[in-house]
Amino acid sequence: MQRHTPSTAPPDKRPSPHRTAPPPFRRRRLCLGATCALVLSGALVAAGAPSHAPSRSAAGYAAGYPVRVSAYVANSSSEVVSVYDTRLEHKFGAVQVGYGPTGVGASPDGERVYVANGRSNTVSCINTGPRLVTSTVRVGRRPFAAVPSRNGHRVLVANFGSDSVTALTPDCHVIGTVPVGPLPHSITTIPDGRAYVTDNGGGCVTVLDPSSRAIRRIRVGDFPSGISSPPSGRLVYVSNTGSGTISVIDTRSDTVVGRLPGGRAPLGSAVSPDGRYLYVADTARDCLLIIDIGAHQIIGHIHVGAQPQGVAVTPDGRRVWVTNEQSDTVSIVDPYARRVRATLPTGHEPEGIAITPR
Repeated sequence: MQRHTPSTAPPDKRPSPHRTAPPPFRRRRLCLGATCALVLSGALVAAGAPSHAPSRSAAGYAAGYPVRVSAYVANSSSEVVSVYDTRLEHKFGAVQVGYGPTGVGASPDGERVYVANGRSNTVSCINTGPRLVTSTVRVGRRPFAAVPSRNGHRVLVANFGSDSVTALTPDCHVIGTVPVGPLPHSITTIPDGRAYVTDNGGGCVTVLDPSSRAIRRIRVGDFPSGISSPPSGRLVYVSNTGSGTISVIDTRSDTVVGRLPGGRAPLGSAVSPDGRYLYVADTARDCLLIIDIGAHQIIGHIHVGAQPQGVAVTPDGRRVWVTNEQSDTVSIVDPYARRVRATLPTGHEPEGIAITPR
């Protein structure tokens, strides 16, 4: 599949979760941070920069690790979610879902995983114990993301093709649907119950209150896609794929308070457990960026597979998992050593990824 530069849209194609109108690339996927238009210098990407390395103690290096923390990867050109043991770093299962799974979200207790099936217009609810789909519910057109609230009381689904968000109960019954901006892409939630939705076609983020009503829109950069927030929920990081920037939103005022560098075309992102580092997939350069949030600086530049999309961090902060859409792989990155530890096969065109908290 071809790539397209930000100034070149695919010919004769209508917007879909697989193409943003007009997209910076053929795909501009999940998950989740964005970038400032920055040409990475050798100093920023050098492997030997120990003063900027993520702190093992701050990330909970010695924290107790649950028996099995699993990674769920949505293979968007299939009907399958691949399942991995993050501790042993190997695949141990797969789950049949709807057609075209893209976004994945794990419940706070780790007992359920939700999958947005973009080409089936459905969401699948997976019981992570037996790894079985317990229910499938119809939502809006082209659902792209399915993300539980921090308390697990509801699940929010970004309907890319319907310009709406559907709210579900934890067992996948529809509560209601609310209109948002054009082409809603990804969602992050914060502890007070609010949710932030990237409007990929409108250059904004829509804020939903705890009852899932749209209460405001925040202007960010071009083609916002991935979005993430730290455990505290004090800040939200928005990947502006078309601008090459990451907008930083202060959730106390719901205003943009800064921008971070992040390569050329940022997509998925995730925040380290201690809130100090942002990990961003730069799909234009096939790399994972490590950004020191406090220093506003890229401190690592790690080559992964082709067209990285989704990013997720293990609960102890020791590993970052990155899906590579055009390589049909997932890369496992050690953020301390700044290297790829392992590359595992996935299904066809992996995009979204979620790691269970336990």
